[in-house]
Amino acid sequence: MNKNELIGTVADSSGLSRNDATKAVEGVFEAVTAALAKGDEVRLVGFGTFSVAKRKASTGRNPRTGEPMTIKASTQPKFKAGKGLKDAVN
Repeated sequence: MNKNELIGTVADSSGLSRNDATKAVEGVFEAVTAALAKGDEVRLVGFGTFSVAKRKASTGRNPRTGEPMTIKASTQPKFKAGKGLKDAVN
């Protein structure tokens, strides 16, 4: 499912117009992104938790040449599925 299909599904299931569903989906994405950018986590009980993980700098190898290279430290978004989502999938 891509973003347009998600918007269509939200519009159909909620009775919203496609334009209002687009605003709602975009609003959710923006809110989650803003919270993660501040370093907060977003907990959606029964669905899952979005959080931020810090990765340390490390040494890796260039796959083409095999030479060692430094991988910079970075911040990565993480998602951990909640019990409700896990149960729905299994």
